[in-house]
Amino acid sequence: MVKLGLNLGYAPPGTNPAELVPLVQHAERLGFDSVWAAESWGTDAVSVLAWIAASTSRVKIGSAIMQIPGRTPANTAMTAATLDLLSGGRFLLGLGTSGPQVVEGWHGEPWGKPVTKTREYVDIVRAALRRETLEHHGSQYEIPFRGDGATGLGKPLKLMLRPLRADIPIYLAAISPKAVELAFEIADGWIPIFFSPDRAREVFGLNGRVREGFDVAATAPAVATDDLQAARDELKSYYALYIGGMGARGKNFYNSLFARYGYEDEAREIQDLFLDGKPRDAAAKVPDAFVDDVALIGSRERIADRLAAWRESGATSLLVSARDEITLRTVAEAAA
Repeated sequence: MVKLGLNLGYAPPGTNPAELVPLVQHAERLGFDSVWAAESWGTDAVSVLAWIAASTSRVKIGSAIMQIPGRTPANTAMTAATLDLLSGGRFLLGLGTSGPQVVEGWHGEPWGKPVTKTREYVDIVRAALRRETLEHHGSQYEIPFRGDGATGLGKPLKLMLRPLRADIPIYLAAISPKAVELAFEIADGWIPIFFSPDRAREVFGLNGRVREGFDVAATAPAVATDDLQAARDELKSYYALYIGGMGARGKNFYNSLFARYGYEDEAREIQDLFLDGKPRDAAAKVPDAFVDDVALIGSRERIADRLAAWRESGATSLLVSARDEITLRTVAEAAA
């Protein structure tokens, strides 16, 4: 059984995430298990999730993702504990490093060693949620801080509030091989993007790594329609943005993942076109076969057929990206 979630992503420029509350409430009525919000360098995930928590009563609320460089691990622990308390124990903490362009260009931090940083970050968050007196001495974080410029007055502290749950589930968004390996080692769940139910075991190396209780929460755009080609074309701009524009030339994790699916030539061409200021031409180069593989599109019957593949894929949750109630209803009925 694959649990359904609604992935809202981040609000496109010029939109207000509060406008999505009716869609979220519709997902809750349909029996969706979770609703997730993301952040890049626009709307933040935390504010949106707090708003959603206040507008719902049952559905879980998850961050997909909260950016590791945007918050200290102690602040993330405070935020997670507060959201979980306010929502009555419904919060799921999804974390990710983002990419070098955002880490250095927006947050003003060095890219450094993201796998090592993530490991230490999760250790600190978990210790704080357990209300341990916080002390950590690693290569990425020093708590209390004793480095250059320190006053020497830093004192190990423990979280003042009593968390509703000390074991809030932690998910990692990961697509590079080392990051995926880390997710399976230290997290409670994994949030992959560009997840093909037919090829994920091969591309991500899932065999033998999914332990009991671990949640593989794969994301998939969804469009319910009788015009299959129109649905493909609608999603190609989204894929071209990530494959071509979400990263620098030579350092784009989504581009590398797309190439691992066997689209090496298309990966280079899409990136070249996008970075040359031709996003429509880049979108036109996204293969129909790729969209068919990683998205849920088409009629109810076709979506139901594809959901059967997701059930066999190793995914335990399916986070559907959709913006209309008809698609949500179609997916829910197809999954029943």
